[in-house]
Amino acid sequence: MSGIFSFSGDEDFFNGGTMHLSPGSCPGMYLPARKRLRVSAPSLYSGFEQKRTSIEVLPDECLFEILRRLPSGKERSACACVSKHWLNLLSSITSNESVQEVQCDGSLSRSLEGNKATDLRLAAISVGTSTRGGLGKLQIRGSGFDSKVTDAGLGSIAHGCPSLRVLSLWNLPAVSDKGLSEIARSCPVIEKLDLSRCPGVTDKGLVAIAESCQNLSDLTIDSCSGVGNEGLRAIARRCTNLRSISIRSCPRIGDQGVAFLLAQAGAYLTKVKLQMLNITGMSLAVLGHYGAAVTDLVLHGLQGVNEKGFWVMGNAKGMKKLKSLSVTSCRGMTDVGLEAVGSGCPDLKHVSLNKCLLVSGKGLVSLAKSALLLESLKLEECHRINHFGFLGFLMNCGSKLKAFSLVNCLGIQDFNSESHLSSTSCSSSSIRSLSVRCCPGFGDASLSFLGKFCHQLQDVELCGLNGVTDAGVLSLLQSNSVGLVKVNLNGCVNVTDNTVSAVSVGHGRTLESLNLDGCKNITDASLVTVAKNCYSVNDIDVSNTLVSDHGIKALASSPIHLNLQVLSLGGCSGITDESKTCILKLGRTLLGLNIQRCGRISSSTVDTLLEQLWRCDILY
Repeated sequence: MSGIFSFSGDEDFFNGGTMHLSPGSCPGMYLPARKRLRVSAPSLYSGFEQKRTSIEVLPDECLFEILRRLPSGKERSACACVSKHWLNLLSSITSNESVQEVQCDGSLSRSLEGNKATDLRLAAISVGTSTRGGLGKLQIRGSGFDSKVTDAGLGSIAHGCPSLRVLSLWNLPAVSDKGLSEIARSCPVIEKLDLSRCPGVTDKGLVAIAESCQNLSDLTIDSCSGVGNEGLRAIARRCTNLRSISIRSCPRIGDQGVAFLLAQAGAYLTKVKLQMLNITGMSLAVLGHYGAAVTDLVLHGLQGVNEKGFWVMGNAKGMKKLKSLSVTSCRGMTDVGLEAVGSGCPDLKHVSLNKCLLVSGKGLVSLAKSALLLESLKLEECHRINHFGFLGFLMNCGSKLKAFSLVNCLGIQDFNSESHLSSTSCSSSSIRSLSVRCCPGFGDASLSFLGKFCHQLQDVELCGLNGVTDAGVLSLLQSNSVGLVKVNLNGCVNVTDNTVSAVSVGHGRTLESLNLDGCKNITDASLVTVAKNCYSVNDIDVSNTLVSDHGIKALASSPIHLNLQVLSLGGCSGITDESKTCILKLGRTLLGLNIQRCGRISSSTVDTLLEQLWRCDILY
């Protein structure tokens, strides 16, 4: 027994001879069956245990040194799948700390939205893209207070994606200056930055961007309550490559920041968008003096800007390159301000006025006389403009005007037979696109007048005009010398097959799109004439009309072999299962089909269409 207790575990337990442990080895001796030894006293058998060899026992410093020496992206990705701990360590390795040289040209783009936007996914993106060309564009759209993206996730992107050029952060309340500063330090080549609904970002974060990201050319700040004037001033001082700035709903930003930015960067800023800010006419005056490079200007909801601000902006004569102006819900935009802008911006080509309630026909006529290069004008909810105003504008506009649009302007009233304008002769206009939508006072007389000098129309949109009939549409188109390409009569309930017949016969070789949605007097006769005459049509919408199976059959058996790409039949109760074969025939070229609210089309027919028209997007 002394030999047993002197056993240390380093030598063999039994030396020499043979130890008989089986019943067959010792005849005549009974030995019971052996059971597996269960060790329950580790202290007694500690000499038999193997030592722990897991790499997890290494401190993070040693593991970091190992991981940063991985030779390629394949090995890095494999190691990132081991555990979250390894993934986080790998995502914390910057390009400068990696032993292996990595070439990143920023050719990859990634987008995360809602619940998919988490720090863990950002870490995986950082590791996965770092050796595959590098991440160049990242868009993160969070889910508000439930968002799982924090500064740690942005830190992972900063460490592994030095080639990042475009970054969009939307609705991320857990992101703060710390994360944005990491991006600024590690991603100095950022060119476009979009910060929307990030209340944790303040001036400190913008200052960090300004100091490190000298290539920044496009900046958007939307609903960031922590950003103020100091951040804008830092951007103005350091980011000399800035070309586009958009600021919206930031309560801490006022004239001090906006005016300084425009004065400092106006010489190279080309696009300026100011929306719902607490600024006054002072900022617009500065823009008018220093905005020498501005070509596109959007002003929305600037309630603190009065008429004088717009007047000074125009009369300062500093915005010689302005080409596009959009003004929405600015009570300072009046006839006086509009005239000043028209005369002070000689290169103005596109104007959009929305909810400018103090602009009347007088301002439009002044604009037409001063802005000789104007190509398009859109008026929406400008209720002081009447029919004399918009027709006066058309009569005085230059030869460059190509597009005119009226939307929901309640001041428009149709001419009466005694109006002196109804007999006025006009020179031919160059308008190619005419759009009138939801103007209840607009009727046949107005269309008849437009037909006298709109002889080059290609795109006609007359929507929701109950006062328009066949006579008005035909008088508009009778002198048109070029072929119509798009005709939209959506909601014109008094238009009949006669209009469609005239359009098809007169413009069949050029017509590409025909929208008759809601024209309740349209029947199969319209589709029959389209099938015979419209060689180029690829988009037909006859939703909510009297079209039936006969009309669909006419399209399918067209002698000119129509190549329809979009066909909308929504709400047509006359379409039944009998049209299945015809729709399948048309479906050889269809990319979109709308059969919603077609109650007489059975589910079996729908299933057949879904199965056979597999490349067509079907709404049912």
